[in-house]
Amino acid sequence: MGKYGEFEEIINEQGVKVSEGEAAPVRVKLPREGEVLGIIMQRLGGNRMEVQCTDGKIRNCRVPGRFKRSMWLRPKDVVLVKPWSDDDSKADIIFHYHSSAINQLRKRGLLSNLQEGF
Repeated sequence: MGKYGEFEEIINEQGVKVSEGEAAPVRVKLPREGEVLGIIMQRLGGNRMEVQCTDGKIRNCRVPGRFKRSMWLRPKDVVLVKPWSDDDSKADIIFHYHSSAINQLRKRGLLSNLQEGF
């Protein structure tokens, strides 16, 4: 046994080494009732962004104060959005997805309603 313990190489059917990150399942936060997925199209300034949502609407979204420091968002990022109850054209961004989670959402077909250019 080595200094750091025993490690095992994972080899797939084609004989190619696979890193453990690809083999491990990824847990994804799914939209609940009243939440939709979206892609940031444009930053408007003042913690506001234009987001194209999976229900076909383009919403003016803001980042709530509790997420301002922890969420760094750019155009073409996939986010989870909660529309306002009184005005459907506005929403709050409540979660930011990373690349591995985006791949899982695409496999499940949840991002199929968005533009293919993103």
